[in-house]
Amino acid sequence: MKQENGSRRSFLKSGAHACAAATVAGIAAAEIPEKPAIAAEAQHFLIVGLCGSENPTRANFPFVWAAALKEAGHEVRIELAGDATVLMRTVVANNVTAVGWPPFREALAKVVDLKIPIYT
Repeated sequence: MKQENGSRRSFLKSGAHACAAATVAGIAAAEIPEKPAIAAEAQHFLIVGLCGSENPTRANFPFVWAAALKEAGHEVRIELAGDATVLMRTVVANNVTAVGWPPFREALAKVVDLKIPIYT
């Protein structure tokens, strides 16, 4: 009985090494796919904003994202509907401060500097 256990153990140990070796060989032989090439042409984005001064953090998102996309070389436009339309009033834009983001007036100024069209 003891001899059987010993032979099983030795078999399992050698089998485990063989399995590990086969796995490593399979991984080494496998072709690693290349990263897909980024399209050379710009993509078109329409960002819709629905939140206004009642939720300053969400109101800021379309403007920050649009600026980032534009700086990455894409075509972007912003559409504002519902409560978001009040953000175009100077008094509101100057007094909206998002949590964890720069003040809204800075995000709006960047969008204007990048000449991103805003539709209400």
